[in-house]
Amino acid sequence: MSLLSLMSLSSALNFKIYLNETMNSLILIGYRGTGKTTVAKKLAEQLQIPVIDSDWEIEHRSGKSIADIFAQDGEVIFRDLEESVIADILQQNYLSPFILATGGGVILRPETRYRLKKAGHVVWLTATPETILDRIQGDPASATMRPNLTSLTQLDEIINLLEKRNPLYAETAHEIIKTDNLNTNEITDKILVTIQGC
Repeated sequence: MSLLSLMSLSSALNFKIYLNETMNSLILIGYRGTGKTTVAKKLAEQLQIPVIDSDWEIEHRSGKSIADIFAQDGEVIFRDLEESVIADILQQNYLSPFILATGGGVILRPETRYRLKKAGHVVWLTATPETILDRIQGDPASATMRPNLTSLTQLDEIINLLEKRNPLYAETAHEIIKTDNLNTNEITDKILVTIQGC
């Protein structure tokens, strides 16, 4: 077993104890394409605790895909539903540790930012606009899951939205992990090593 794997195992055990002691969650935020859902699954597997994806919960509750909610109901209705779902997830699961993967715009509502930061250890996964674009274009499901939010080109939209959202991500996060040039295992290990002192 590699040194990094040993460190990651130690970090996982430490953080699981931390979660149990504080009844907290590990929450992943960041723009789409930064790996939140995939990394959340891997972290949950290593920590042996449940994983919840807020977008899955929104689709289950509404009976619609994210793209259909945006197309049929508009972004305001989606954000209302997202805020309600996040509040319910955090309230219903506060007695036991879990991993939460969130949508890219979850930080747009002040109340939701407050709830997330209070509820657990928030990790902001970042990537350059170019990396995000490459990942989105390489994921066939991305177009059906998340529509473009502006009339700009994909790259310009990413740049534009990151300029607006980055201060809100920073306000919410306890830790920042740069994901460029890292695979899922490397991102997971980096998170676990970063939180080893928890």
